[in-house]
Amino acid sequence: MNLKNVTTIEQIIDRLDDIIEYAEINNSTFGYFAVLYKKVTVKVKEGIENKFFDNNQRMEELDVIFAKRYLEAYYNFQDQNKVSASWEKAFSINTDYWPIVLQHLLVGMNAHINLDLGIAAAEVSKNHPIEDLKDDFNKINEILSSLVNEVQNDLAEIWPTLKYILQKTKKVDDFLVDFSMELARDGAWKFATTLANQPESELEKLISQRDIDVANKANIITNPGFIANVILYIIRIGERGTVSKKINDLKA
Repeated sequence: MNLKNVTTIEQIIDRLDDIIEYAEINNSTFGYFAVLYKKVTVKVKEGIENKFFDNNQRMEELDVIFAKRYLEAYYNFQDQNKVSASWEKAFSINTDYWPIVLQHLLVGMNAHINLDLGIAAAEVSKNHPIEDLKDDFNKINEILSSLVNEVQNDLAEIWPTLKYILQKTKKVDDFLVDFSMELARDGAWKFATTLANQPESELEKLISQRDIDVANKANIITNPGFIANVILYIIRIGERGTVSKKINDLKA
């Protein structure tokens, strides 16, 4: 799909709605991450409308650049074209039965935050000091933070025993925080500043190496070891409903 004419957050939301609708009709797990990402995008849009950011026009540009990296990866994968190793890892579990909803969300977040966010931040800062973006970049973490409890509750609807686990251990809550705020603030920002301070000729090599590293991190999510896998299998068996039903639970 040609995304050159996609220049506004409203258009990004329309494309996400298309993916979600396709996923619901076709019982596709691609819908899990798309629903989560739409929620983030809507929150950013509300922030821009309420003048939450220091430079709201720049934030819309960043959001569009950032989102289009996911959309391009999604459509390229659907068309069997080459995608980054990070997104290949995320999308390749789509046809597997055993990954739980949380794994689908985290592996998508891994690719999008650890790889795409830094690239988008560096791109929107071209010809400007990247430090000018830092405060608004950190405000994205406030938006992500506001969604942690919401996502946690959505997942508990899909697998009710999760409520008990969260109350007793908070392990999933901590995991979500690690993959959103911490990595967005630290890893992605560090990568963005590295890209912004390198000559154009070095960017492709740096992005390729980062992509390999991020793809390798995905293994922690998709194959965390024997004991963790057994627990995840039990969770998977306990998840309620069809893929479409789970997408609707996440949308609620």
